[in-house]
Amino acid sequence: MLTNKDLFKRRRRRVRNQLNRKSKRPRLSVFRSSKHIYAQVIDDIEGRTIAAASTLEKDLKGKTKTGADREAAAEVGKLIAARAKANGVESVVFDRGGYIFHGRVKALADAAREAGLNF
Repeated sequence: MLTNKDLFKRRRRRVRNQLNRKSKRPRLSVFRSSKHIYAQVIDDIEGRTIAAASTLEKDLKGKTKTGADREAAAEVGKLIAARAKANGVESVVFDRGGYIFHGRVKALADAAREAGLNF
């Protein structure tokens, strides 16, 4: 019998395989923990991280009450979009990992779209 962790890994692998088949654009990857949220723009062809942002950064810690709510996720989305655009990335594919596109993950994606990233 598969554990919840195994099922999550299976979902994450399925989502990532779908993304790799469809596009050669950089990937906006999201990791959500119980206390924080992290985002990276990754170029899989070169194997390097182009931009990264999280709720652990000093300038975001003062803006939000906690790192585990939608407002914090929206701030991370704006920050990752600004950093990606500064590095010349206008268009990405959104890698939600094994998470449902809901709540904090959706807030991050919407904020990144509003800040100018296309996906």
